[in-house]
Amino acid sequence: MTGTKAEPRALKKPARHPKRRKPDPIRAWTRRLERSRPGLANDTLAALAGMYGRPVWQRVYDPTSELILTVLSANSADINAEKAFDALCRHWPATAEVPREGAGSGFRPGWGGVGIEEAQADWATVADAPLDELIDVIRPGGLAPTKAPRIQAVLHRIFEERGDYSLEFLGDMAAADALAWLTSISGIGRKTASVVLLFSFGMPLMPVDRHVERVSKRIGLIPAKATVDQAHDMFLALFEPDQMYEGHVLQITHGRETCHAQRPACHRCAIAFRCRYFNPKAP
Repeated sequence: MTGTKAEPRALKKPARHPKRRKPDPIRAWTRRLERSRPGLANDTLAALAGMYGRPVWQRVYDPTSELILTVLSANSADINAEKAFDALCRHWPATAEVPREGAGSGFRPGWGGVGIEEAQADWATVADAPLDELIDVIRPGGLAPTKAPRIQAVLHRIFEERGDYSLEFLGDMAAADALAWLTSISGIGRKTASVVLLFSFGMPLMPVDRHVERVSKRIGLIPAKATVDQAHDMFLALFEPDQMYEGHVLQITHGRETCHAQRPACHRCAIAFRCRYFNPKAP
């Protein structure tokens, strides 16, 4: 007897389980810190303010000057960067046709020198200056053969985008949008962009330089293995917007004057009682 062939059973598809989202390391860290070491961020600011005074934001340089000065400061002592920037502005000073923007005190805590007397240049002339001449002018800042072409490339890009060399328009943007605009320029990283936006406009951003990174990791505000990008985001979660400027300046000052890379002066540190470098079991 011949029968009809049975239809093969359809294979049952395994049930799909929704993928678990990876935990957000920024949120996870801030929650852990709140739970295990409550009040650490505020205690740090209060202790450091007791040592150095509470800094108050004021504009010192216009944003283009701030940007070029920050480029010059990369991998150089602050006092040398100031010398190079001052030499650049004296060699190609802003003329009557170039409006001066955002003049300030010429000095702020965190830099290493006595301030800058000539705080703005004719950026159009700098952008098109002979490269060898620019290298020679900024040589006191160190790494001039690398920084000179970078400065000109940055200035050219700003002009291509905007038709002039002013960055004042960034002050009308949200901090995240202004940060994205600046970091879209080749050679401008998050730290440099954050410096410009914090110091020129008071935007609530935390530039993480070597001093801030060292101080915060020693205290335990930031985990030891955090990347610099993660540290930027962690500070945005740890500090209130109006604490960013003082948090940045106080930690830089502390790193320069007390919490040195070698042989930190822990005996006179006001936050030592909560510092995991001084005491691995600090509360």
